[in-house]
Amino acid sequence: MKRYEVYKNIRKRAVIMGLPIALFALMMTSVIGSLLFIIFSFSFSVVIAVFVINASLYIALTRFSKNPGILHFKKVFPQTISNKKETRLNYDED
Repeated sequence: MKRYEVYKNIRKRAVIMGLPIALFALMMTSVIGSLLFIIFSFSFSVVIAVFVINASLYIALTRFSKNPGILHFKKVFPQTISNKKETRLNYDED
């Protein structure tokens, strides 16, 4: 009789080559574009440059996927939302 393990990591994201699906798609788009660039330009320096660019992109994407807070600058939405009209008049007694 076959035994099956229970998959407990259901909340983890799918990862391909250390990258989430969206970043992996970006990396593959870059690789395909660079292959097209290499095919239409017959230069050894272009091959080396494209290899360096793809390697640096992969390193940058893996660092970004490990620490997604790198590009998080500020919150978009305010802490509280109110329909109250804002006015500069002070109604408190001094």
